[in-house]
Amino acid sequence: MSAPGAGAVVPHRFLNDSTVFRWENLTLRSDLILTLPIAICLGVGLAVGHPAAGMLAAGGAANTGFGQKHSIDESHLLPMIFVTFGMAFAGFVGVVLGHENLLLVVAAALWAFGYGMLTARPDGYSWVGQQCVITFLVASAFPAPLKAAVAQGLLLFAGGAVQLLVSSVLLHLFCDLRARLFQLTRYLGEEQAALRSALIETAESVRQLRFAESALPYALRLAFTVGLATEIYRRLHYQSGYWIPMTALLVLKPDLIDTVSRAIARTLGTMCGAIAVSFCLAHLHPTPVVLASFTVLFAWLAYGVLNVNYALFSMAITGYIVFLLSLNQIPGELVAERRTFCTALGGAIALCVRLVVISYKRRHWLRAVAMLRHAVWTRHPWSARGVRASR
Repeated sequence: MSAPGAGAVVPHRFLNDSTVFRWENLTLRSDLILTLPIAICLGVGLAVGHPAAGMLAAGGAANTGFGQKHSIDESHLLPMIFVTFGMAFAGFVGVVLGHENLLLVVAAALWAFGYGMLTARPDGYSWVGQQCVITFLVASAFPAPLKAAVAQGLLLFAGGAVQLLVSSVLLHLFCDLRARLFQLTRYLGEEQAALRSALIETAESVRQLRFAESALPYALRLAFTVGLATEIYRRLHYQSGYWIPMTALLVLKPDLIDTVSRAIARTLGTMCGAIAVSFCLAHLHPTPVVLASFTVLFAWLAYGVLNVNYALFSMAITGYIVFLLSLNQIPGELVAERRTFCTALGGAIALCVRLVVISYKRRHWLRAVAMLRHAVWTRHPWSARGVRASR
């Protein structure tokens, strides 16, 4: 009786990220503080007649705001500080390379590998690494000369800085922010030491062929998956293709069930969000001010439901991105359509890679068992051959 019960749990787990709603984790009221910097960036961009600049700064502010949901050394400010600097650098590199450069594939694979290795560390560090990879991929959709790349990196940094200042003041954490900023050199020294230690441990794991306790297998899978998805994105020759490697990065998890659950939730949430936003854009014909307002609204919803349900979060973040990009004269309906297609494709790539790895491991394990059985059967005196010989 226990076997069917255990098997029945698995299909339900495949839908966990889509059907389980943890409403006790809803944080809409407190997240109003995090949306104010986004509104400031968009408002300033519209006021000075440069909505694209406001869009970039708002993107930086939104990404940094998610750092408030994580912690490093029991501080919610450190992930925000680290991601502000890392995001600016990643955005600069992504803009310089562009989405049609073959080097983008190599760089994306290396960055994904780095993020995979960071998953062995506390959650805040791995989140910062993940956001840097995402920013790098998104920025590659908007290639520009070196001077413009510097400007875009600075705008991302400015948005993150606005988020840090405004949220720390409103949350009464400004003194803590100042102290953490003065300690940045110490943190950099600690990170260098941690990196050296991680490299030594990884080299020792490789030497001893002991991978079970290492993040190396997952990091290698991420590097291959994101590299493959980035090459597909590069060959599609349109900007929205960065959602393919980005989705693959977000969906691929060490466990198969988690990967399937995340892929389903991401795809369903994106499809629902794209349909809703496309309908809205087609019937409202919103002005830039209305687009900015909807951008802030969906960013607020994304913050609030992040830890409630992943499909719901994907729906909110889709609305935020589509409205945000619409400020840069990019057709919202086209953005929504391509985002849905690329999300489904990226999730499918991640799932296929995970299944191929599992299939290979299973065949490898079965082969090893067969060889062991053969060795035991033919060499030991108590095997059937030994019994016949004794007779």
